[in-house]
Amino acid sequence: MGPMNDVPLAEADLDALVPEWVDWATAAKILGVSVSRVRTMIREHELAAAVPRPGAGQQVPAGFLQDGLVVKGLPGLLTVLHDGGYDDRECIAWLHTDLDLPGRPIDALRENRGSEVKRRAQAMAF
Repeated sequence: MGPMNDVPLAEADLDALVPEWVDWATAAKILGVSVSRVRTMIREHELAAAVPRPGAGQQVPAGFLQDGLVVKGLPGLLTVLHDGGYDDRECIAWLHTDLDLPGRPIDALRENRGSEVKRRAQAMAF
């Protein structure tokens, strides 16, 4: 893994990295599903959630949702990262860290430029 930054992913300040968060109820409303379905999606790595700041409940980065759906390619990418031993916090941090792609991996996914992101995730995970 290259020198992304000096802070380990697990210790990244998610509230600083992620510009906008939604709670599970809002995520459910955006996706048109139940809150229990959102919980299942998180457990099955179709989505990722974390506590962005002390005292906040678990939330989902708003950027993971686009046009009423989970961003294309995100579930597969999360599976690759989880298989490589990363937890949701680390996945969220990685997706919101500028890796000279250009831009952040989440931006590349949202702009349908996911193949390079997936390649890097696979390289990191193995």
